Amino acid sequence: MARSQAHRALPADLLASAAWQEACRARDFARIFQLVKVKAGIYPSRIAALCGMTPSRVGEIMAGRRGLAHIDVIERVADGLRIPGAMLGLAHRPWEIPAPARTEERPPEPLPVVPDQPQPVEPPEELDDLLALVDGRATRSTLTALRSSVEDYWRRDNAHGGATLRPAVVGHLRYVGRLLDAAEGDLRHDLQAVAAELARLSGWAYFDARQYSTARTYFTQALKLSHAHGDSLFMANVLSCMSLLATYDGKPHDAITLACRAQDAARAAGEQPLVMSMLHLREAFAHAVMRDAYACHQAVDCARDQFECSRGREAEAPSWVRYFDETKLLVDTGIAYARLGKAARAEPLIAEALRRENSDQRRGRAFHAYWLASAQLQQGKLEQACTSAGLALDLATAIDSPRVSGHVQELHRRMLPYAREAPVLVFEQRMRDSRS
Repeated sequence: MARSQAHRALPADLLASAAWQEACRARDFARIFQLVKVKAGIYPSRIAALCGMTPSRVGEIMAGRRGLAHIDVIERVADGLRIPGAMLGLAHRPWEIPAPARTEERPPEPLPVVPDQPQPVEPPEELDDLLALVDGRATRSTLTALRSSVEDYWRRDNAHGGATLRPAVVGHLRYVGRLLDAAEGDLRHDLQAVAAELARLSGWAYFDARQYSTARTYFTQALKLSHAHGDSLFMANVLSCMSLLATYDGKPHDAITLACRAQDAARAAGEQPLVMSMLHLREAFAHAVMRDAYACHQAVDCARDQFECSRGREAEAPSWVRYFDETKLLVDTGIAYARLGKAARAEPLIAEALRRENSDQRRGRAFHAYWLASAQLQQGKLEQACTSAGLALDLATAIDSPRVSGHVQELHRRMLPYAREAPVLVFEQRMRDSRS
């Protein structure tokens, strides 16, 4: 009998129940079918359709007059009822493991430059572009609106992830590039600063989308723009982003070099303890990846010392680093320890930071929940790790951040040695539900 389309999934509380797990361990299909009927509301005729059996055979199995011994039939039942393979002593079924998030590298968007000679004007696509071309120049009110847009992008990135911001940010970057053609004096100088931040934001959005080579292209553009603008402090900001990108891209030596160069650029701009605190932690991340405990702890200690020096002076710090508060210091320190393999030291720091964070910081909270789960898993705290992983999963499904989604997938792969444990089975069910 051909099976009809499979049902969605068995309830998570059924999969976690002791009666269900015992029935599966014993391959007691009479009990399994009875529990499916009572707890999931799937009646024998539907069981038969899902599993490719006749209703009479299902009835005989439920009455205890027949059993199931052939592995192909058992696999058919697992697939039809969506019973995780590990519960029946099988390998993971093909439908169990969600396909990893895939992102394809795309050629970078054409980057705006500050031209030496007049350039051909592109056809305007938006009303603002048309008006700017008619006016032929930007005004102070234009600059104020652009700065407001940048701040809005910061908020939206943290709340919803950066991947969906790419078209808007890149579009704004092109727009500012055109405005620069006609701008002069102080206004031109200020527009260059906005262009540098938009290029950095473009790089960050592609980084969050895990398109690293494109991200690097935009970060390089931001570095050139901030250099032309003469802003060594903002160059430190861009270099810190490039350091984090190198850490993710498996190039920790480059990450250390970039973080240290960022610190040099910040020192050249004068005393900026809050910036230096953030930069020392970027350095700590890279040392942790290399498992250099001494250098990692040194960098963490420098970050703490600089943060103490910054207390009461937050207003002196540039706006782009004011997100780096005590909660961020705690969680980044915890992440450095987790990367280093010091899970017992990492867990309380990350847990406390998660407790303090605002609920609207979804991307950050998802990222930090992943690291909490990772630290707990390192210590063998499977139930707590699955609970934290569930929080990361819930938050990840509400945002557009392939970087965070990739972390959740990685965490699931690390749980495979515990595939038969109830907390992992429940977490896997939640993963499948999130994709349905």
